[in-house]
Amino acid sequence: MIETLRKAAAWLWPVPRLRWLLLAVLLFVAALPGVAALGLRVYENALIRRTEGELVAQGAALGASAALLWPGAEPAPLPPLPSRSMPYQEIESGIDLRYSPVLPERPAAVPASAPADARALAVAARMGPALEETKRATLASILLLDQAGTVLNGRDTGKSLAMLPEVRAALRGQSVTVLRHNDFYRQDTAFDWISRATAIRLHHARPIKAGGKVVGAVLVSRSASALFRGMWEDRGKIAAGVAAIFAMLVLLTAILARAIVRPVEQLSLAARALARGQSAAPARPTLEVQEIRSLYHDFEVMAEAIARRSRYLRDFAAALSHEFKTPLAGIRGGIELLQDHGPTMSEAERARFLANIAADGERLSRLVSRLMELAKADMTRGPSGEGAALAPLLARLGDAAGGEGFVLRSEAEPALDRLAMDAGALETVLATLLENARQAGAGEVLLTARRDGGSALLTLCDNGPGVPQADRERIFDPFFTSRRESGGTGLGLPIARALVEGSGGALELAESESGACFVLTVPLAAP
Repeated sequence: MIETLRKAAAWLWPVPRLRWLLLAVLLFVAALPGVAALGLRVYENALIRRTEGELVAQGAALGASAALLWPGAEPAPLPPLPSRSMPYQEIESGIDLRYSPVLPERPAAVPASAPADARALAVAARMGPALEETKRATLASILLLDQAGTVLNGRDTGKSLAMLPEVRAALRGQSVTVLRHNDFYRQDTAFDWISRATAIRLHHARPIKAGGKVVGAVLVSRSASALFRGMWEDRGKIAAGVAAIFAMLVLLTAILARAIVRPVEQLSLAARALARGQSAAPARPTLEVQEIRSLYHDFEVMAEAIARRSRYLRDFAAALSHEFKTPLAGIRGGIELLQDHGPTMSEAERARFLANIAADGERLSRLVSRLMELAKADMTRGPSGEGAALAPLLARLGDAAGGEGFVLRSEAEPALDRLAMDAGALETVLATLLENARQAGAGEVLLTARRDGGSALLTLCDNGPGVPQADRERIFDPFFTSRRESGGTGLGLPIARALVEGSGGALELAESESGACFVLTVPLAAP
């Protein structure tokens, strides 16, 4: 099951770039405070509108009750029941903390210019117990006003609030809700300053209509539900949101750890193992980013190159030990014979042993020189200067190789101008191949050069006996030679291949029906 999920995650993962993944995570983290603040404001606005809805409902109920109790008023006809074609319509709120103005604290009532309407006072008296019960249940302030704006209940009975804009609108037949400062508010907690609605009170004024006329108004006011009180009421939802945010952060952390941290740790362990000489093949991560994928690929290439180089050095050291051991043993044996039997030897015997010692010393000298050339070739990387011009190089090789029953014929495309390889190195490689052909008994070499994409293909085919099938796999191995008796060191072709590979090319032995055929691939120089 886990393996199936891992494969599904790897298939769905888009393998993004690391910079974009980090940018997305940082943007997400940076946006959290803004999202939280926005969510807080939206939640606070929702509390204000919920309070407004409660005031509207109370005002509608109280206004309808007062209209029913009004002397001589007839019950208003009931509206038709809603149907599918005429559903209930929710009353939209006009209050928004971002745009709605906040008026000053409601001013105190002023003396009225005329006594209150007696009929209105009678209705207020009859509704007194209901008003008190509603106040205790809703914690709202409820005032009944007559058609002149005179207060009918409470401590300001007989005074006027007709100067208030919301009262004037209600007496004109409009229902209005306004926001006003609450100067009597005192902070309950140290966090009340976060909420803009803590010191705001909603005032809703609604007309009382009897007989089709406005006969008074209901003025209901209440502070909005405190933000933190509302948050406590909805603590379950808020806790779920916080848990979801933390879960998202944990998920992002897990993704980053699996896509970045763990692969880097595995590469670090693999590098340490590689440094100890152990095999290192870290498993690729399930969730990849392009930089980590490229890093793994480069590490695998490096590990393979190190392993190949280690094998080469091990085989090279063994072959070098063997090559040096034979002449050194001959020199040591000759010296011992001269030391033990030198006085009793004839001049001819002494001269023969000294000649053998000199020949072995000369072989050691040639080996050291060729090894220095091989080391230099291994260190060569890329062309120097402007690269090699092919035409003059072929003309120079043809002049040097001609004569004594050996000839070089060349056929080169005119489009080949310069090769991305040092001229001296390229001349060394071609001279080595020509000399090997001459020593193998060939009398003619055909060199063809043609363009192949961004590279030049140089093919050298001779008419000699060719390379035996048993030797084809070992021909480029250091110290492998079939002319050891004639002084061959077996380093010519390895040096040639190292020079070519150092310039980004390749040197291979091709199949041929007769003779030996080498293919040299060299990149073309940039125009």
